[in-house]
Amino acid sequence: MSVFAHVDFDQHEQVVYGHDKASGLKAIIAIHDSTLGPALGGCRMWNYATDEEALRDVLRLSRGMTYKSALARLPLGGGKAVIIGDPHTGKSEALFQAMGDFVDSLGGRYITAADSGTGVAEMRIMAERTRHVAGAGQREAFGGGSRDGDPSPSTAYGVFIGIQAAVAHRLGRQDLSGIRVAIQGVGQVGFGLAKLLKEAGAQLWVTDIQAANVQRAVAQLGATAVGQHDIYGLDVDVFAPCALGAIVNLQTLEALRAPIIAGAANNQLADASLAEVLRRRECLYAPDYAINAGGIIDVCYERTGGSAAQLKAHIEGIGPTLTEIFQRAEREGATTAAIADRMARERLQGGL
Repeated sequence: MSVFAHVDFDQHEQVVYGHDKASGLKAIIAIHDSTLGPALGGCRMWNYATDEEALRDVLRLSRGMTYKSALARLPLGGGKAVIIGDPHTGKSEALFQAMGDFVDSLGGRYITAADSGTGVAEMRIMAERTRHVAGAGQREAFGGGSRDGDPSPSTAYGVFIGIQAAVAHRLGRQDLSGIRVAIQGVGQVGFGLAKLLKEAGAQLWVTDIQAANVQRAVAQLGATAVGQHDIYGLDVDVFAPCALGAIVNLQTLEALRAPIIAGAANNQLADASLAEVLRRRECLYAPDYAINAGGIIDVCYERTGGSAAQLKAHIEGIGPTLTEIFQRAEREGATTAAIADRMARERLQGGL
Protein backbone atom coordinates (compact mmCIF):
# COMPACT_ATOMS: atom_id res chain seq x y z
CA MET A 1 0.00 0.00 0.00
CA SER A 2 1.44 3.39 -1.03
CA VAL A 3 1.31 6.08 1.62
CA PHE A 4 2.45 8.91 -0.64
CA ALA A 5 -0.25 8.23 -3.23
CA HIS A 6 -2.97 7.79 -0.61
CA VAL A 7 -5.96 10.09 -1.07
CA ASP A 8 -5.65 11.27 2.55
CA PHE A 9 -1.89 11.88 2.46
CA ASP A 10 -1.46 15.63 3.02
CA GLN A 11 2.29 16.26 3.01
CA HIS A 12 2.64 14.37 6.28
CA GLU A 13 6.12 14.66 7.74
CA GLN A 14 6.32 11.08 8.99
CA VAL A 15 4.21 7.92 8.96
CA VAL A 16 5.60 5.02 10.99
CA TYR A 17 4.39 1.43 11.37
CA GLY A 18 5.10 -0.46 14.58
CA HIS A 19 4.82 -4.17 15.33
CA ASP A 20 5.71 -6.18 18.41
CA LYS A 21 5.43 -9.93 17.95
CA ALA A 22 5.39 -10.80 21.67
CA SER A 23 2.45 -8.54 22.59
CA GLY A 24 0.71 -8.60 19.22
CA LEU A 25 0.95 -4.83 18.82
CA LYS A 26 0.13 -3.50 15.37
CA ALA A 27 0.11 0.27 15.27
CA ILE A 28 0.61 3.33 13.06
CA ILE A 29 1.79 6.78 14.12
CA ALA A 30 1.35 9.72 11.75
CA ILE A 31 2.98 13.12 12.25
CA HIS A 32 1.30 15.65 10.01
CA ASP A 33 2.93 19.00 10.80
CA SER A 34 5.30 20.23 13.52
CA THR A 35 5.50 23.91 12.51
CA LEU A 36 4.11 25.15 15.82
CA GLY A 37 5.61 22.47 18.06
CA PRO A 38 5.81 18.73 18.71
CA ALA A 39 2.94 16.71 17.29
CA LEU A 40 0.38 15.85 19.93
CA GLY A 41 -2.65 13.63 19.40
CA GLY A 42 -4.46 10.74 20.98
CA CYS A 43 -3.82 7.03 20.68
CA ARG A 44 -6.93 5.33 19.30
CA MET A 45 -7.54 1.58 19.60
CA TRP A 46 -10.08 0.19 17.19
CA ASN A 47 -10.89 -3.12 15.56
CA TYR A 48 -10.18 -1.89 12.03
CA ALA A 49 -11.37 -4.22 9.30
CA THR A 50 -8.24 -3.63 7.20
CA ASP A 51 -4.83 -1.99 7.45
CA GLU A 52 -6.02 0.45 4.79
CA GLU A 53 -8.87 1.55 7.05
CA ALA A 54 -6.43 2.16 9.90
CA LEU A 55 -4.08 4.14 7.65
CA ARG A 56 -6.91 6.32 6.38
CA ASP A 57 -8.02 7.04 9.93
CA VAL A 58 -4.56 7.99 11.21
CA LEU A 59 -3.84 10.22 8.19
CA ARG A 60 -7.12 12.10 8.51
CA LEU A 61 -6.98 12.37 12.28
CA SER A 62 -3.39 13.65 12.38
CA ARG A 63 -4.17 16.38 9.86
CA GLY A 64 -7.16 17.37 11.95
CA MET A 65 -4.93 17.65 15.02
CA THR A 66 -2.65 20.12 13.21
CA TYR A 67 -5.59 22.36 12.39
CA LYS A 68 -7.15 21.84 15.81
CA SER A 69 -4.06 23.03 17.68
CA ALA A 70 -3.50 25.94 15.30
CA LEU A 71 -7.11 27.12 15.60
CA ALA A 72 -6.93 26.81 19.40
CA ARG A 73 -3.68 28.81 19.43
CA LEU A 74 -1.60 26.04 21.00
CA PRO A 75 2.17 25.58 20.58
CA LEU A 76 1.68 22.08 19.21
CA GLY A 77 1.77 20.25 15.92
CA GLY A 78 -0.58 17.54 14.75
CA GLY A 79 -0.15 13.79 15.11
CA LYS A 80 -2.13 10.67 15.88
CA ALA A 81 -1.63 7.00 16.69
CA VAL A 82 -3.89 4.03 16.01
CA ILE A 83 -3.66 0.53 17.42
CA ILE A 84 -5.31 -2.19 15.36
CA GLY A 85 -7.23 -4.35 17.83
CA ASP A 86 -10.45 -4.80 19.76
CA PRO A 87 -10.51 -2.30 22.67
CA HIS A 88 -12.84 -4.59 24.62
CA THR A 89 -10.93 -7.86 24.32
CA GLY A 90 -7.46 -7.07 22.98
CA LYS A 91 -5.85 -5.00 25.70
CA SER A 92 -2.90 -6.13 27.80
CA GLU A 93 -0.18 -4.52 29.86
CA ALA A 94 2.42 -5.87 27.44
CA LEU A 95 0.61 -4.34 24.48
CA PHE A 96 0.68 -0.85 25.94
CA GLN A 97 4.24 -1.22 27.17
CA ALA A 98 5.18 -2.01 23.58
CA MET A 99 3.16 0.99 22.42
CA GLY A 100 5.05 3.15 24.91
CA ASP A 101 8.33 1.92 23.43
CA PHE A 102 7.02 2.71 19.93
CA VAL A 103 6.12 6.28 20.94
CA ASP A 104 9.48 6.70 22.67
CA SER A 105 11.34 5.63 19.54
CA LEU A 106 10.30 8.89 17.89
CA GLY A 107 12.26 10.92 20.44
CA GLY A 108 9.52 13.38 21.38
CA ARG A 109 8.42 14.32 17.86
CA TYR A 110 5.07 12.74 18.79
CA ILE A 111 3.33 13.01 22.17
CA THR A 112 0.45 10.64 22.79
CA ALA A 113 -2.73 10.89 24.89
CA ALA A 114 -5.99 9.03 25.44
CA ASP A 115 -8.51 8.65 22.63
CA SER A 116 -11.34 6.31 21.59
CA GLY A 117 -10.57 2.87 23.01
CA THR A 118 -7.89 4.08 25.44
CA GLY A 119 -7.92 5.98 28.71
CA VAL A 120 -5.93 7.02 31.75
CA ALA A 121 -5.06 3.43 32.69
CA GLU A 122 -3.45 2.78 29.31
CA MET A 123 -1.62 6.13 29.39
CA ARG A 124 -0.12 5.22 32.77
CA ILE A 125 1.22 1.94 31.40
CA MET A 126 2.74 3.74 28.43
CA ALA A 127 4.22 6.37 30.74
CA GLU A 128 6.31 3.60 32.32
CA ARG A 129 8.18 3.37 29.01
CA THR A 130 8.16 6.94 27.70
CA ARG A 131 7.84 10.47 29.00
CA HIS A 132 6.14 11.52 25.77
CA VAL A 133 2.65 10.82 27.04
CA ALA A 134 -0.01 13.15 28.43
CA GLY A 135 -3.07 12.53 30.56
CA ALA A 136 -1.53 10.02 32.95
CA GLY A 137 -1.46 12.11 36.11
CA GLN A 138 -3.71 14.15 38.39
CA ARG A 139 -5.19 17.54 37.40
CA GLU A 140 -6.89 20.40 39.19
CA ALA A 141 -10.61 20.28 38.46
CA PHE A 142 -12.62 23.29 37.26
CA GLY A 143 -14.70 23.43 40.41
CA GLY A 144 -11.85 22.74 42.82
CA GLY A 145 -10.34 19.50 44.06
CA SER A 146 -8.53 17.13 41.73
CA ARG A 147 -9.30 14.68 38.94
CA ASP A 148 -7.32 12.21 36.91
CA GLY A 149 -5.65 13.18 33.66
CA ASP A 150 -8.63 12.22 31.47
CA PRO A 151 -9.23 15.19 29.12
CA SER A 152 -12.79 14.17 28.25
CA PRO A 153 -14.45 16.64 30.70
CA SER A 154 -12.65 19.46 28.90
CA THR A 155 -13.68 18.10 25.52
CA ALA A 156 -17.29 17.93 26.67
CA TYR A 157 -17.17 21.46 28.07
CA GLY A 158 -15.74 22.82 24.82
CA VAL A 159 -18.48 21.15 22.77
CA PHE A 160 -21.08 22.59 25.16
CA ILE A 161 -19.62 26.07 24.62
CA GLY A 162 -19.65 25.42 20.87
CA ILE A 163 -23.30 24.36 20.89
CA GLN A 164 -24.15 27.61 22.70
CA ALA A 165 -22.40 29.56 19.94
CA ALA A 166 -24.12 27.58 17.17
CA VAL A 167 -27.57 27.97 18.73
CA ALA A 168 -27.00 31.71 19.14
CA HIS A 169 -25.96 32.10 15.49
CA ARG A 170 -28.45 29.79 13.80
CA LEU A 171 -31.48 30.05 16.08
CA GLY A 172 -30.92 33.46 17.69
CA ARG A 173 -31.17 31.97 21.16
CA GLN A 174 -28.90 33.09 24.00
CA ASP A 175 -29.80 30.14 26.25
CA LEU A 176 -30.36 26.42 25.84
CA SER A 177 -33.56 26.05 27.82
CA GLY A 178 -35.87 23.76 25.88
CA ILE A 179 -33.39 23.25 23.05
CA ARG A 180 -33.73 19.71 21.66
CA VAL A 181 -30.45 17.83 21.26
CA ALA A 182 -29.88 14.36 19.79
CA ILE A 183 -26.57 12.90 21.02
CA GLN A 184 -25.02 10.02 19.12
CA GLY A 185 -22.64 8.34 21.57
CA VAL A 186 -22.86 8.86 25.32
CA GLY A 187 -19.50 7.51 26.43
CA GLN A 188 -17.14 9.65 28.47
CA VAL A 189 -17.39 12.78 26.32
CA GLY A 190 -20.98 12.36 25.19
CA PHE A 191 -22.29 11.72 28.71
CA GLY A 192 -20.32 14.70 30.05
CA LEU A 193 -21.85 16.86 27.34
CA ALA A 194 -25.31 15.48 28.10
CA LYS A 195 -24.94 16.45 31.78
CA LEU A 196 -23.98 20.02 30.88
CA LEU A 197 -26.87 20.30 28.43
CA LYS A 198 -29.32 18.91 30.98
CA GLU A 199 -28.15 21.44 33.55
CA ALA A 200 -28.74 24.18 30.96
CA GLY A 201 -32.33 23.04 30.44
CA ALA A 202 -31.98 21.18 27.14
CA GLN A 203 -34.08 18.16 26.18
CA LEU A 204 -32.06 15.06 25.29
CA TRP A 205 -32.36 12.08 22.96
CA VAL A 206 -29.50 9.58 23.05
CA THR A 207 -28.14 6.47 21.37
CA ASP A 208 -24.98 4.39 21.73
CA ILE A 209 -23.63 1.03 20.61
CA GLN A 210 -23.23 0.20 24.31
CA ALA A 211 -26.65 -0.31 25.93
CA ALA A 212 -25.27 0.49 29.39
CA ASN A 213 -24.29 3.98 28.27
CA VAL A 214 -27.81 4.67 27.07
CA GLN A 215 -29.33 3.28 30.26
CA ARG A 216 -27.11 5.56 32.36
CA ALA A 217 -28.19 8.65 30.40
CA VAL A 218 -31.85 7.68 30.73
CA ALA A 219 -31.62 6.91 34.45
CA GLN A 220 -29.45 9.84 35.52
CA LEU A 221 -30.42 12.57 33.07
CA GLY A 222 -33.95 11.71 32.01
CA ALA A 223 -32.86 11.36 28.38
CA THR A 224 -35.02 9.58 25.82
CA ALA A 225 -33.41 6.47 24.31
CA VAL A 226 -33.65 5.93 20.55
CA GLY A 227 -32.30 3.35 18.13
CA GLN A 228 -28.94 3.80 16.46
CA HIS A 229 -30.50 4.45 13.06
CA ASP A 230 -33.37 6.53 14.41
CA ILE A 231 -31.13 9.24 15.88
CA TYR A 232 -30.68 10.92 12.49
CA GLY A 233 -34.32 11.60 11.66
CA LEU A 234 -35.42 13.21 14.92
CA ASP A 235 -37.10 16.62 14.86
CA VAL A 236 -34.49 18.33 17.02
CA ASP A 237 -32.52 21.58 17.02
CA VAL A 238 -29.04 20.06 17.33
CA PHE A 239 -27.55 16.78 16.17
CA ALA A 240 -24.44 16.11 18.29
CA PRO A 241 -22.28 13.26 16.94
CA CYS A 242 -20.01 12.12 19.77
CA ALA A 243 -18.87 8.70 18.54
CA LEU A 244 -16.74 7.77 15.54
CA GLY A 245 -16.44 9.75 12.32
CA ALA A 246 -17.91 9.74 8.80
CA ILE A 247 -21.45 9.67 10.15
CA VAL A 248 -22.58 12.61 8.00
CA ASN A 249 -22.82 10.85 4.64
CA LEU A 250 -25.19 10.56 1.70
CA GLN A 251 -27.30 7.97 3.49
CA THR A 252 -27.68 9.80 6.82
CA LEU A 253 -28.25 13.16 5.11
CA GLU A 254 -31.48 11.77 3.69
CA ALA A 255 -32.79 11.48 7.24
CA LEU A 256 -31.09 14.38 9.08
CA ARG A 257 -33.48 17.17 9.99
CA ALA A 258 -31.59 19.20 12.61
CA PRO A 259 -30.60 22.75 11.54
CA ILE A 260 -27.34 22.42 13.53
CA ILE A 261 -24.65 19.73 13.57
CA ALA A 262 -22.32 20.24 16.52
CA GLY A 263 -20.60 17.38 18.33
CA ALA A 264 -17.38 15.88 19.62
CA ALA A 265 -16.64 13.23 16.98
CA ASN A 266 -13.63 13.65 14.71
CA ASN A 267 -13.96 13.65 10.91
CA GLN A 268 -17.74 13.83 10.99
CA LEU A 269 -18.11 14.41 7.24
CA ALA A 270 -17.58 11.26 5.19
CA ASP A 271 -16.49 13.46 2.30
CA ALA A 272 -15.36 17.11 2.25
CA SER A 273 -17.90 17.92 -0.46
CA LEU A 274 -20.72 17.33 2.02
CA ALA A 275 -19.91 20.65 3.70
CA GLU A 276 -21.34 22.40 0.63
CA VAL A 277 -24.42 20.18 0.75
CA LEU A 278 -25.01 21.25 4.34
CA ARG A 279 -24.51 24.92 3.47
CA ARG A 280 -27.10 24.75 0.70
CA ARG A 281 -29.51 23.07 3.09
CA GLU A 282 -28.89 25.88 5.61
CA CYS A 283 -27.67 23.35 8.13
CA LEU A 284 -25.03 24.99 10.33
CA TYR A 285 -22.04 22.69 10.73
CA ALA A 286 -19.61 23.36 13.58
CA PRO A 287 -16.28 22.05 12.17
CA ASP A 288 -15.30 19.14 14.37
CA TYR A 289 -11.69 20.11 15.07
CA ALA A 290 -12.83 23.59 16.09
CA ILE A 291 -15.56 22.53 18.51
CA ASN A 292 -13.86 19.50 20.06
CA ALA A 293 -10.54 21.21 20.90
CA GLY A 294 -11.16 21.23 24.66
CA GLY A 295 -9.31 17.95 25.15
CA ILE A 296 -6.13 19.04 23.37
CA ILE A 297 -6.20 22.35 25.25
CA ASP A 298 -6.43 20.37 28.50
CA VAL A 299 -3.50 18.15 27.53
CA CYS A 300 -1.42 21.18 26.55
CA TYR A 301 -2.04 22.81 29.93
CA GLU A 302 -1.00 19.61 31.67
CA ARG A 303 2.37 19.84 29.96
CA THR A 304 2.94 23.60 30.20
CA GLY A 305 1.25 24.44 33.48
CA GLY A 306 -1.53 26.87 34.25
CA SER A 307 -4.47 26.91 36.63
CA ALA A 308 -7.85 25.32 36.17
CA ALA A 309 -9.30 28.82 35.76
CA GLN A 310 -6.88 29.58 32.92
CA LEU A 311 -7.69 26.27 31.27
CA LYS A 312 -11.42 26.96 31.54
CA ALA A 313 -11.02 30.42 30.01
CA HIS A 314 -8.98 29.02 27.11
CA ILE A 315 -11.62 26.37 26.41
CA GLU A 316 -14.32 29.05 26.45
CA GLY A 317 -12.43 30.70 23.58
CA ILE A 318 -13.92 27.96 21.39
CA GLY A 319 -17.16 29.96 21.38
CA PRO A 320 -15.76 33.17 19.83
CA THR A 321 -13.67 31.13 17.36
CA LEU A 322 -16.76 29.32 16.11
CA THR A 323 -18.74 32.55 15.95
CA GLU A 324 -16.00 34.03 13.74
CA ILE A 325 -16.13 30.93 11.52
CA PHE A 326 -19.92 31.14 11.23
CA GLN A 327 -19.91 34.87 10.45
CA ARG A 328 -17.11 34.67 7.87
CA ALA A 329 -18.78 31.73 6.16
CA GLU A 330 -22.02 33.67 5.95
CA ARG A 331 -20.36 36.82 4.60
CA GLU A 332 -18.30 34.97 2.00
CA GLY A 333 -20.89 32.43 0.94
CA ALA A 334 -18.45 29.66 1.91
CA THR A 335 -18.76 26.52 3.98
CA THR A 336 -17.84 26.62 7.63
CA ALA A 337 -15.38 23.79 6.96
CA ALA A 338 -13.54 25.83 4.33
CA ILE A 339 -13.39 28.88 6.59
CA ALA A 340 -12.09 26.82 9.53
CA ASP A 341 -9.36 25.35 7.31
CA ARG A 342 -8.43 28.81 6.09
CA MET A 343 -8.25 30.24 9.61
CA ALA A 344 -6.10 27.32 10.75
CA ARG A 345 -3.71 27.82 7.84
CA GLU A 346 -3.52 31.54 8.59
CA ARG A 347 -2.47 30.77 12.14
CA LEU A 348 0.01 28.14 10.97
CA GLN A 349 1.64 30.64 8.64
CA GLY A 350 1.48 33.58 11.02
CA GLY A 351 2.49 31.74 14.19
CA LEU A 352 0.77 32.03 17.54
